[in-house]
Amino acid sequence: MNAELTFPTRKNEDFRYSDLEGLAAVWPIAHEDIVLQDGEERALQIVEDAAGPVARLLCVTLGANARFDLRVLAGGPVYGRVEISVLLAEGAEFTLGAAQLATGAETLEIVTEVTHAGGNATSHQIVRSVLAGHATGTYLGRIAVARGADGTDAEQSVRAMLLDRTATANARPELEIYADDVKAAHGCAVGELDAMGLFYLMSRGLPPAEAKRLMLQAFIAEAFTGAPGQEQLCETALRRLEQIL
Repeated sequence: MNAELTFPTRKNEDFRYSDLEGLAAVWPIAHEDIVLQDGEERALQIVEDAAGPVARLLCVTLGANARFDLRVLAGGPVYGRVEISVLLAEGAEFTLGAAQLATGAETLEIVTEVTHAGGNATSHQIVRSVLAGHATGTYLGRIAVARGADGTDAEQSVRAMLLDRTATANARPELEIYADDVKAAHGCAVGELDAMGLFYLMSRGLPPAEAKRLMLQAFIAEAFTGAPGQEQLCETALRRLEQIL
């Protein structure tokens, strides 16, 4: 995470794929501190759909056995960036579900750093991107498991769907582990809509456009499954999806 006030260059790994012109319009990025006490539970939904550039930096601290559910929907800003830094104590649980929907020349970024400082904590991150036109979608995510944080369960699932060959997806999931008895995994995939799946739906009578929309809707919904505001998030995502198809 870059917390300095000095404007970054592309040599800074967390800003390698940024639209620096868009970033300059929102720099410096103000910190938003979120602190959950021991045993506290909280949920937060962030929807970034403004036309202008936006950027947020969330610094989250979870006490012992605290639970934080964060969902992010980014679609619309010419430049949008959400940075999330999370520190988990013993037995804490962090869930991130995020979707990026971009078209034109938009650039959307999600950058996460999740540190398991205490044992038996869990973190699950699901990021789904749908990119059209000349849009760029980026996910940079790092999970760090500190010494003594045994019993950690950490997971990253990152998938991007390119609707046009001119769109770009960047992904860098990372694991840094210094503890034993750890369960950690990450998966990353960038591709296009499954041709066989489309054919199957069209063979059942769906028009091509409707079949495509239905598949993408299910793809994006994976990021919001189980969220307190799941229905509203999915409806908002669908409206944005219809704009870029």
